Amino acid sequence: LIHVEGNVFSGTGEGAKFAGLPWVKSQIKDKLGFIPHPGTLNIRLTEKYMEFRKLLEKGKPIEIVPKSGYCRGKCFKAYIMDCLEGAIVIPEVKGYPENVLEVIAPINLREGLRLKDGNKVEITVVLE
Repeated sequence: LIHVEGNVFSGTGEGAKFAGLPWVKSQIKDKLGFIPHPGTLNIRLTEKYMEFRKLLEKGKPIEIVPKSGYCRGKCFKAYIMDCLEGAIVIPEVKGYPENVLEVIAPINLREGLRLKDGNKVEITVVLE
């Protein structure tokens, strides 16, 4: 398990489009056991956790195999604020910021946890 912290920020909406795609929802359900809410919670890692992405390279990701025209993505099972099961998604996009995590869950995390931009979020990532 790896514990990280970061701050919520508003994204571009691309994660919502991705998480809402039928083939993405189907793979998340089959591989992670839940149907994702169509949207992601964007987290900017705090300075202390900037090396986190390098640690993920040691873990075995859950691959999201794309349909033609979409990028690949890696998922890792995670617990948000020690209470909600979800996953982090790392899109395999050139130039994607190393200090950003996209978090998916079966609920709208902003609403469910009453989060606003700037709020601190703790995530525990399961490495297998």
